[in-house]
Amino acid sequence: MEHTATTASGAGPSLQAMQVFGIAGICLAAGLGVGYLAQGWHSHPTVTQPAGSGSSISVVPAAAVPAAASQPLMPTGIQPSPAAGAGPHPGGAMPSGRMPTLEEMKQMADKQAAPLMAKLKTDPNNIDLLMQVASIYHTTHQFQEAVTYYRRAAQADPKNVALRTKLAASLYRTGDVDGAISQLKQALTYAPTDANALFDLGMMRLQGKQDGKGALVAWRLLLKSNPQLSSERRATVEKLMADVMTTLADQSGAQGAKSDDQHE
Repeated sequence: MEHTATTASGAGPSLQAMQVFGIAGICLAAGLGVGYLAQGWHSHPTVTQPAGSGSSISVVPAAAVPAAASQPLMPTGIQPSPAAGAGPHPGGAMPSGRMPTLEEMKQMADKQAAPLMAKLKTDPNNIDLLMQVASIYHTTHQFQEAVTYYRRAAQADPKNVALRTKLAASLYRTGDVDGAISQLKQALTYAPTDANALFDLGMMRLQGKQDGKGALVAWRLLLKSNPQLSSERRATVEKLMADVMTTLADQSGAQGAKSDDQHE
C-alpha cells in the first residue's frame, strides 16, 4: 500500500504518526476492538484511549452496532441528543441539550445493576451476573467498578478468553495500560490466535505504549492465524499496519538525516 507525503521536510514523521493514531482511534471507536473481529458481536464496548491520554472517544456497545459500524457511537441507554430520544435517568428525562455527567451516569449504572447485585448476594460467583454488572459499569464510564466485577468473574473462570479481553478493556480505560496488556497476554496463553485479543493487544501497544513494532507483531499473527476474517475487517487491519510501517520508516529516515547533519 503506497502513501504519498504532502508535508514539508522534517514534518512528515510526526504528522504521519498523528495520522496513524487518528486512524487507530477511529477504528477503536467504530467497533474494531473487543468483539468486532470475531464472527459474532460481544455485548461489551470497545477499547479507546486510557484515562489522561487527551482523547474523548465514546465507547460503543457491540450489541448496539451493526457489522458496518454505521450507527452513532454512544453507550448503552444514553442517546446523543434529546432529538434522538432521552436516555434513562434516575430522576426522569435528561435535561434538554446536554449529555449526562459522570455522576449521573454512575447513578444510571447503580440503578441498572441493582437487581443483579441483589442476585449476587446469594450467588456471588455467578459469572454471567458478574459480567453483566461489569458491562453496565463499563458502558457508563465507571471503569474501576467494571474492573472489580470483571476480576471477580475472571477468578471464577480464569481461562475465559473473552472475559479477560473485556477486563483488559476496562483496565485500559482506567489508565492501567500495563495491566491491560498483561491480561491480554494471559488470555493469549489459553487461545494464542484469538482475533479480538490480538487486535486489542496491537492497539494497546500502539496507542498506550507507542510501540508500533509490537503492534505489527500482534496484527501479523492475527491475520496469519485468522483466515476467516471478512475482507472488510482484514483490509482495516492491513491499512493500520501499512500506516504504522510508513511511520516507522519515516521516523528512521528522519533520525538518519539528523545523524548525518550532526557529522557534517
